[in-house]
Amino acid sequence: MNTAPATLLRSTAELNALGRSAGARRSVVMTMGALHDGHATLIRAARAAAGPGGQVVVTVFVNPLQFGEAADLDRYPRTLDADLAVASEAGADAVFAPSADEVYPGGEPQVRITAGPMGERLEGAARPGHFDGMLTVVAKLLHLTRPDAAFFGQKDAQQLALVRRMVRDLNFGIDIVAVPTVRDPDGLALSSRNRFLSAEERRTALALPRALFAARDRLAAQQTLHARARTVPDRGGRAAALNRLGEARAAADTQAVALARPTVVPAAVLAAARSVLDEAAGEEVPLALDYVALVDPADFTEVPDGRVSGEVVLAVAARVGATRLIDNIPLTLGALT
Repeated sequence: MNTAPATLLRSTAELNALGRSAGARRSVVMTMGALHDGHATLIRAARAAAGPGGQVVVTVFVNPLQFGEAADLDRYPRTLDADLAVASEAGADAVFAPSADEVYPGGEPQVRITAGPMGERLEGAARPGHFDGMLTVVAKLLHLTRPDAAFFGQKDAQQLALVRRMVRDLNFGIDIVAVPTVRDPDGLALSSRNRFLSAEERRTALALPRALFAARDRLAAQQTLHARARTVPDRGGRAAALNRLGEARAAADTQAVALARPTVVPAAVLAAARSVLDEAAGEEVPLALDYVALVDPADFTEVPDGRVSGEVVLAVAARVGATRLIDNIPLTLGALT
């Protein structure tokens, strides 16, 4: 691992002058600064992928195209000195921290990347134009840094899906690597915005991970019940079979799960999450829900009612006080018979 301080690069000329050995891999981690251990985890993953002879570049750029309101842009934390320390300790070779004039020398670009229909769903509906701005700067930074691989956090799952789609559709020839969400011990997903939460607001914000984990546990319970019910001879139904095992509560679940229409599976997962979020809406510091949705990770369309199997993402967004937070968890739905 690199133990020397990361080199600070301010211009594209300095970035272009950054040499690397022939055949050495370059990994890039794109950030808007205010680095925390979630970013450090990305950088460590990039370091491991690049190898001891490779190179890791971290970009720090607060992209104005991603912010709908000037106040949000001004409020975003800028902590470059601390970011350099975090990046260096995690193994970065260089930190590219250009100004807005350096990235957009002619002012706001006239030609931009359009996110398409996926960019209008969930986060895109809540923040119109956000994903167009995100993809535009990601495309520019990929061209400028010329990496072999770029690393993104699963916490921003819709962003990750859109970057993957852009790279595929426009033939960038770059590997996009997802890194699992990093959480504090209390379960809250690490985010640069967490610093804005008061102690009471943070307690309310914990409803987001609790809702996701409740949905995950509900799904696991359903799948366990189905598997168990299938092992019992069917003499009068699976619910009755579980009753014979002395599991009346499990039998009630099985009546709703194993014997009901398959639509109960995504509905029950969402219901478990909503129950937690609804309770948080009544707290002294209330949670204001933007959305909770079970979606296909490839295009972020909502999972339809009906028999479902495969990978899905349960995504949630809410405001607590003046701070907007997002979170998600990947789940695997199994076909139920």
